[in-house]
Amino acid sequence: MTASPAPGKQVDEVDPRAPDQQPRGRHARRRRRVIASTTLLTVVGLLLANAASVNWQAAPATGDTILQLDGGDINVSQDGPRDAPVLVLIHGLGASTEWWKSIVPTLAASHRVIRIDLLGHGRSAKPTGGGYAVSQQGRRVGQALDQLGVEQAIVIGHSTGGYVATALAEHRGDLVTALALVNTGPHLDAFISDGPVGKLVFVPVLGQLLWRLRTDGILRRGLSTAFAPGFPVPQQLVDDTRGMTYHGLTAASRASEDYLTQRHLPDRLTSLGKPLLVIFGELDQRWRSSSAAAYRGVAGATVELMPGVGHSPMLEDPAQTAGLLSDFFNSVPGGR
Repeated sequence: MTASPAPGKQVDEVDPRAPDQQPRGRHARRRRRVIASTTLLTVVGLLLANAASVNWQAAPATGDTILQLDGGDINVSQDGPRDAPVLVLIHGLGASTEWWKSIVPTLAASHRVIRIDLLGHGRSAKPTGGGYAVSQQGRRVGQALDQLGVEQAIVIGHSTGGYVATALAEHRGDLVTALALVNTGPHLDAFISDGPVGKLVFVPVLGQLLWRLRTDGILRRGLSTAFAPGFPVPQQLVDDTRGMTYHGLTAASRASEDYLTQRHLPDRLTSLGKPLLVIFGELDQRWRSSSAAAYRGVAGATVELMPGVGHSPMLEDPAQTAGLLSDFFNSVPGGR
């Protein structure tokens, strides 16, 4: 005998209250949430691990002429007669001795030209610790010159290298006879931008990832603001930036900001009382060229603006840059 179904209920209807008959969709949604959470945690973990790894990358000095100094070995290059008046060339952030190469032959015809790779740059050591403060970099340049037997020198700095040159003069007024600054910003208000790539590099975690994945194209876009619009970025300069560590780049950049925050550069230079030449490309995309006027308040300063030139005159117009520097050297005591 077959039982009849209960009134109002179909034979195949499932009781939704039965625990073993819950809809499969609920299990699927829960599984997707677990997978998404696990994936997110994995990605975050990988990003943090990459950031830590990139932050602690270091490299030894690799140059042909290495000076062993406190805090790290330094690479130097020398050209010209050893008994001639000394010129010291100091590059800017992310650069190296190679940035001066175009004007060295002209300068070395009458001077002993010494180019220095700052700590963290070029072929000098790239430690993970300290030593990147501008004052420390300046003292280290002084130690290098002592080892080379230099007693007096005219010091030329490009961009942030101008801060190191000034710090050297603050520390060793006996050593520095005159200063020349090339596209060196006088204060932070004059800063324009280091471009979108430059901004992203300093964003925590994202910056380290970008540094890990950097390509020549990315680096070339970042370097484009170091020149007048449309100027082709030489491959050597791309290689210089690629050769840096993330820690060296960011530590040196923050050190320059700290140096300007403590005191504006024209005020520092006024206290020094040294002969001063300031060169600025009018098409500078990193520092407002109009800010060069701030140096006119420094007693005895000569300010030269170069039309059609951007942030790096010694590469964009080496002949004119070398000419301006030579005229300045010949006008100061001991410069010829």
